[in-house]
Amino acid sequence: MKIAVIGATGNAGSRITAELLDRGHAVTGIARHPERLESRAGLIAVKGDADDPQALASLLVGHDVAVSSIHFLASDPEKLIAAVKASGVGRYLVVGGAGSLEVAPGVSLVTTPEFPPLYKAEAEKGAAFLARLKQETALNWTFLSPSALFTAGSRTGKFRLGTDQLLVGADGKSWISFEDYAVALADEIERPAHERRRFTVGY
Repeated sequence: MKIAVIGATGNAGSRITAELLDRGHAVTGIARHPERLESRAGLIAVKGDADDPQALASLLVGHDVAVSSIHFLASDPEKLIAAVKASGVGRYLVVGGAGSLEVAPGVSLVTTPEFPPLYKAEAEKGAAFLARLKQETALNWTFLSPSALFTAGSRTGKFRLGTDQLLVGADGKSWISFEDYAVALADEIERPAHERRRFTVGY
C-alpha cells in the first residue's frame, strides 16, 4: 500500500514508518524536519505542517492510508480531519493516548488521582480528538490507544488487544513499547478490524 505518516520523525512515528517499510509498503514520511528521516528504499521524506490543512491535503492525495502520529497539544483535530477528508484518502489512523481509556465503568484514566499532572493536558486533548472522530460519518477512522506507559523497547510481536478498557498485565504494569505498538498499527492497516472505532494494545 501507499501510506502517509504525519509526524514520521517522532518516537511512535519513526517506529511506524520503519515497520511499514519492513513490510514492503511505500511510505511518505511527513515531518517539519524531514532531513531527520533515515534514507531507505520505499521512503519518500517530505516537509509538511499539520497546521496547514490545504498543503497537508495535497501531500496526502493518492495515498491509501494516512497515519497521524503527532502530539495532540501541537495539533488541531479540525485541521487534520479536514486535510484527510479533502485528500480523498481511504483510511485515517490516529496514534492515540491512554488517558481516555477506562479503568472502571465510566471512569477514564486521566480523571484518576494517580494520573501525572504533567501529561493531563495532552491526555484531555487526546480524549477530545477521539470524541470528535466519533462524530465523523464520512471518514473511515481508527484510533489506537497505547497502554499507560508508552516507551522505547523491543519488537516482540507478542501483545494483547483491547477496546476501551486500560490493559494491565499480570505484573500490575500497563505498558507497550513503541516497536510493538507499530506492529499492532501495521497489522490494523493490513487487516482492518477496528474501523470507525478505538482499540488499545498492551502486554
